[in-house]
Amino acid sequence: MKHIVKTAVAALVAGAVGIGAASADKLKIGFIYPSPVGDVGWAYQLDEGRKGIEEAFGDKVETVVVENVPEGPDAARIMNQMASTGAGMIMIGSFGYMNDGLKLAKSNEDVKFIHASGYKTAPNFGNFQTRNYESAYIAGMAAGFVTESDTLGVVAAYPIPEVVGIINTFTLGAQKVNPDISVKVVWLNSWFNPSKAQESARSLISQSADVIFSLYQDTPSVVTVAEEEGVYVVNTSSDMKKYAPTKLLASMTIDWTPHFVERVQAVLDGTFEGGAYWGGMADGAVGVASLSDDLTGEQKAEIQSVVDAISGGSFHPMSGPIVDQDGTERIADGDAIADGDMLGINWLVKGVETRIPG
Repeated sequence: MKHIVKTAVAALVAGAVGIGAASADKLKIGFIYPSPVGDVGWAYQLDEGRKGIEEAFGDKVETVVVENVPEGPDAARIMNQMASTGAGMIMIGSFGYMNDGLKLAKSNEDVKFIHASGYKTAPNFGNFQTRNYESAYIAGMAAGFVTESDTLGVVAAYPIPEVVGIINTFTLGAQKVNPDISVKVVWLNSWFNPSKAQESARSLISQSADVIFSLYQDTPSVVTVAEEEGVYVVNTSSDMKKYAPTKLLASMTIDWTPHFVERVQAVLDGTFEGGAYWGGMADGAVGVASLSDDLTGEQKAEIQSVVDAISGGSFHPMSGPIVDQDGTERIADGDAIADGDMLGINWLVKGVETRIPG
């Protein structure tokens, strides 16, 4: 059983309309998404994880969804409302929800939280991420194979470490097969701004980018522009082949369901502990779908060999030698970046022309 509230404003006036305390024999789970649930994208994949919970646990759970919630006071009020109306577990689906969620968790120790993309934890507050930098390296290889201008463009959400790391490995993957690659980035400072994302994509195309990377844009807006303009496109979260049937180069995909199911089971069993989850290719949390048929068999075989190496643990996409934009060596030959350094990365690799905003 689930209830869906479309907007933050609606949620705040909903009160007891269908979202009261759950039955004693059900675990009520609240889900808060930063953008609308469409048929692809970040919120869609989070909601697929929610559906996986319902399929796994049936009438043992009740889920409540509030979508399109801006980070800030609205999100904090909705979290508080969920906790006060009987939620035993809350999934908060955006980096910017972290501090408000952690504050609420500390004052509601019986409520268990899982938070997307953050880095803070508490006994009842865990976080979850996927190693999207792994699939970004693979997508970058594909981009390096097909570009004719040697210029790639990225429409990026926010300059947070996760996004910076993805840009870095996308660039390194492209440079592995084409050392002449350069990358231009437009920072949107938004997870959901379709019109600005489209304008940014067109701007990058006008600057000779012939592969566009839609990085955490929660709609196919950039993907459709690439199809219209006849340039290749890579996207995150979901397979968006249907929106660019001829120009989709690769889709970086995410599967949250196994982790969500495991966390709910822990709550039901009374064994939940707040911790950090970082799923990758090795456990099927990330992957690459719909590789373009414009890639040759030899190119696809080279890509697959790297997928196998990442999945098997013999290769890390951030392996040295790596220098930054200013030519400073950041990772020595033979070394790979540590997880802690990757989680806090604040520098871009050589070949990325755009700077991180101050």
